[in-house]
Amino acid sequence: MSLHTKSSRLGSAAVTEDTRNVADEFKGLPLQEIVARLDTRGVSLQIAIENLERDYNMGTIVRSANAFGVRRVHIIGRRQWNKRGAMMTDKYLHVVYHGSVDEFVSANLGKSLIAIDNVEGSLPLQSAKLPKQALLIFGSEGNGLSMELLGRCDSIIAIEQLGSTRSLNVGVAAGIAMYEWLRQHIVSPE
Repeated sequence: MSLHTKSSRLGSAAVTEDTRNVADEFKGLPLQEIVARLDTRGVSLQIAIENLERDYNMGTIVRSANAFGVRRVHIIGRRQWNKRGAMMTDKYLHVVYHGSVDEFVSANLGKSLIAIDNVEGSLPLQSAKLPKQALLIFGSEGNGLSMELLGRCDSIIAIEQLGSTRSLNVGVAAGIAMYEWLRQHIVSPE
């Protein structure tokens, strides 16, 4: 894949600028080299998104996963999703597609499947110890996770809220949950 570049003239010398939305340390590097470098320092957390509705928030979730060092994102259901909010960050991750809940669960045996959804019986995030080998699972903005997938998870966690709205935006909730995992295992582990 070629770099996204634009040329400008400064005096008599032509300057080529890498316009991709990447940190300065990755400017000018080919995609494959960026992915390889990120793979060497990525975190063990993985995420999954149940794609029943082609939710526009999926791109935001993928972009946050990239920012927090997640290397593998699982998409359950439809392969087509709105990538606009990802701002091309999906190119720097390993995106794995699963056609069904059964296929996803079978491919991830041995990992702790943690649903993030504010349904009855869920545990509050502030008291949850997120496993190091967690796979955090997010649903769609309107309907959350399917009952089929909720029934296959090891635990269900909700983010505490104090206001009048019944739920957080799923992109925001995903960022909060991923950061809490990062806080527990990387930023300030106990």
